[in-house]
Amino acid sequence: MVTPIRTSKRNPITVLVGWVRRQPPKVKAFLAVVTGMASLVFLKFVVHDHDNLFVASEACHALGICVLIYKLMKEKNCAGLSLKSQELTAMFLAVRLYCSYVMEYDIHTLLDSATLITTLWVIYMIRFKLTLSYMEDKDNFATYYVVVPCLALAFLVHPSTSHSIIHRIAWAFCVYLEAVSVLPQLQVMQNTKIVEPFTAHYVFALGIARFLNCAHWVLQVVDTRGRLLTALGYAFWPPMVLIAEIVQTFILADFCYYYVKSVFGGQLVLRLPSGVV
Repeated sequence: MVTPIRTSKRNPITVLVGWVRRQPPKVKAFLAVVTGMASLVFLKFVVHDHDNLFVASEACHALGICVLIYKLMKEKNCAGLSLKSQELTAMFLAVRLYCSYVMEYDIHTLLDSATLITTLWVIYMIRFKLTLSYMEDKDNFATYYVVVPCLALAFLVHPSTSHSIIHRIAWAFCVYLEAVSVLPQLQVMQNTKIVEPFTAHYVFALGIARFLNCAHWVLQVVDTRGRLLTALGYAFWPPMVLIAEIVQTFILADFCYYYVKSVFGGQLVLRLPSGVV
């Protein structure tokens, strides 16, 4: 009697991820752009009120912060977290809150207030309560490399509304700083090469939040047939807002790819190859 040969069925997601990995960088970039555009089309027809995407973005950010709080309270360990990235986040949130109070107080102001409070709590825990587990040698990103250029760019390109020039520059500064605030965290993960689950979940939540935020602005421009651009101001400011949103998304896109690959591969710990950041 001949024993039938059993062929193992491979997970289609694993096959797809393997195929993408074998592609050259230009093809990967093209696939990322196509995937992003397809996602925008999907959201356009599924989400009727596109302003809800902005609320969903802030909710994802808050969820990421909650993951950090759970990690700090359960494990009493802050290894793998970037204090500098949290400080940059607190900085742009504080500036944005100030601008919101004097320029356009709304529900987003309350959401930002809650996010700022929890971010300050994370900073307090890392700096004063969990100092021994803080990987200061790995958190070596020079923050002035992003703060100074963002401030200089804000002086040059800012909204042209009727508000005070100080408020308009401050608003532009928080937009630019938000786009690059995650860079120190990515640097820490690149230095360690191994990312524990809670930190990976947090950064992935930031990636989703950045994408939803970017989708909100892009779809709002499409819905208003470009009128939103003139509502934001004139000259270089409207395109700079969109560029900042796109930059935020693409900064985290590479990490999100490896995160999804790790999850589908059943790995609890994310291992990053060289050159991700």
